[in-house]
Amino acid sequence: MMLQQEVPEDYVIATGRQYSVREFITWAAEDLGIHLRFEGEGAGETAVVEAVTSDRAAAVTPGDVIMRIDPRYFRPAEVETLLGDPTKAREALGWQPEITAREMCTEMVEEDLRSARRHALLKEHGLELPVSTET
Repeated sequence: MMLQQEVPEDYVIATGRQYSVREFITWAAEDLGIHLRFEGEGAGETAVVEAVTSDRAAAVTPGDVIMRIDPRYFRPAEVETLLGDPTKAREALGWQPEITAREMCTEMVEEDLRSARRHALLKEHGLELPVSTET
C-alpha cells in the first residue's frame, strides 16, 4: 500500500501496543518449550532456564543462562519507552495489523528454528557455512 502512493511518505507500521523485551523473550522461549526464570535487575539481569518441555530446544538444559544484558548494546541516548503510532498508516492507507505481536514472535521463532535445522543438516554432511551473514 505504501509503494502504491503517488507521493512517497514515511509510515509507521506498528500495533500501537507496547511490550517489553522480557515479554518477547518469554514468548520466544515458550514457543520452544523453554520455561524461564529472570534474575537480577537492570544491567545485571539474566534469564535462566527453569525447565524444557519439548525437543525443540534439545541443546538447552535447566540452569542454562540464555539471556544476559550487555550494556554495549544500549543506545547512546537510551529512552525509557518506545511505542509505534500507526495512525497515519491506518488513516491514509486503511492499514490494520493482521497479526498480534505475539503471533509475529511465533512466526520469527519458527523461521529461526527452520534455519537452524537446515544449518545443522548441512553441517552434519560436511558443509561449513556461517550461521549468520550479518557483518
